[in-house]
Amino acid sequence: MMNGLFKNNILKVLTAALMTAVLCACSSQMTSLLDERELYSSDDNYRTAYEIFVYSFCDSDGDGIGDLQGVISKLDYIEDMGFDAIWLSPICPSPTYHKYDVTDYTDIDPEYGSLSDYEALIAECHARNIHVYNDMVMNHSSSQHPWFKEACDYLRSLAPGEEPDPSECRYLEYYNFTDKQSGGYSRVLGTDWFYEARFWSEMPDLNLDSPEVRREFKEIAQFWLNEGCDGFRMDAVTSYYTNDKNQSIEALGRFVSDVKEIAPGAYVVCEGWASQADYSRYYASGTDSMFDFDFADSDGIIAGTVRGSSSLERYVTAQISEQELYASFNPDYINAPFYTNHDMGRSAGYYAGDDADAKVKLAGALNLLMSGTAFVYYGEELGMKGSGKDENKRAPMQWSSDAGAAGMCSGPAGMDSFSMKYGSYEEQLKDPYSIYNYYRQAVRLRRIFPSISRGDITSIVYSGPGSIIYIKEAEGYAPVMIAINASSESVKIDIPDEASSFNVLSGSLNVSSDKVSFRSGTLTLPAYDVAIFTCE
Repeated sequence: MMNGLFKNNILKVLTAALMTAVLCACSSQMTSLLDERELYSSDDNYRTAYEIFVYSFCDSDGDGIGDLQGVISKLDYIEDMGFDAIWLSPICPSPTYHKYDVTDYTDIDPEYGSLSDYEALIAECHARNIHVYNDMVMNHSSSQHPWFKEACDYLRSLAPGEEPDPSECRYLEYYNFTDKQSGGYSRVLGTDWFYEARFWSEMPDLNLDSPEVRREFKEIAQFWLNEGCDGFRMDAVTSYYTNDKNQSIEALGRFVSDVKEIAPGAYVVCEGWASQADYSRYYASGTDSMFDFDFADSDGIIAGTVRGSSSLERYVTAQISEQELYASFNPDYINAPFYTNHDMGRSAGYYAGDDADAKVKLAGALNLLMSGTAFVYYGEELGMKGSGKDENKRAPMQWSSDAGAAGMCSGPAGMDSFSMKYGSYEEQLKDPYSIYNYYRQAVRLRRIFPSISRGDITSIVYSGPGSIIYIKEAEGYAPVMIAINASSESVKIDIPDEASSFNVLSGSLNVSSDKVSFRSGTLTLPAYDVAIFTCE
């Protein structure tokens, strides 16, 4: 009796070990198959972009500050992840670490390198078919910009009561000066004059009504496009004119028109941190993309879906609704979904509990499954932490757990000391179920099946508690059917007859060793997993 029980237990152990080996082999096989599949290369502006906060990304010269040569050194990493575009945080000279207060719009901040380094970055990126988008700060300059300094020096030279004469100082019209004090205005030291500076006294707002300012920014765009830049991320477009959307849209439209005149294929994506009803209107400017804030941040649709406070059906129907909304302003719009950026807390802090890492992974997938040019903030693919003050949200990219390792940055001064939850790139690389490897799979799936990025959602074929199946179609490309389980339990779904033509399980995103299976029209979808179907 004991002997039989012993044999039975041995058999169970061997069977379990064999099943574990099979599951690991299946995971390795899926990864291998995805690696072997060709990544679709777009000849237009539907891409998958990686936001790089240069200061904290990779240090090439040992001073603790990220730089352009550091970015170049990590292009193999970016390409292997599957990204075909990068957005660089501001790289022009500036007195601050974040460099959103520019002192020279046609040069590189010395902390980051030189124009030669930028040209080398462009050449290396283009050799890999990676597009480069510069951050363009048109709402304001630095208070240390020569334009502003000369205008202020002129105002200080006036006798008491003397009116300024723009013919004597052309930079007066570059900013919004007044002799009336009001909210959002700061005093020109040594005078009774004031200037508009809505964000900070050291960021004076530019007068976008000025033809001369428009000429300056057209020449700035021309300069960077000549350098090889592929487009611009426009900062704070909803702030161009305080409480006047129409004027802000017109000012943006003038710049977009100038860019497209210089380089018709250039890409323009805009930050409008506002409600969807407001930022959707900016598509009337002719811009290619607006960042889709409704889905982003800790209180957006993506995080709500993963937490369970919002349904998967809402995640899908909200995309269907915005397809029509954005097209009503610009039929050629390209959505710009994103999940986090340099102004938001890192998503690793959004979730708690034993399945927190699975939720971090699924949330990343929900962003990458959306149409348009999807953006991923550096370090999200590692589950980096960082919340509270801005400096924490811009912590050093975790290439290594050793802060002194080659390439590691020191981070912004004033950043709090905190540890990362999920480990460095070096550590995650070895784990097939790491957040890094999950993101890599998700980006590559997006590139393998163009209808994910380019398609419209045409139908929902199944919606149940915590799970959904829907179809995306794009003219000229094979359609895909996407199945998502946002619950903590595995689900079994009988594929409806109207979707039976999608009979090939072509890819999956697995948060653990539990695997998706599809047999005789029945889909088994483990907790937090995603499956991609195509037609024979």
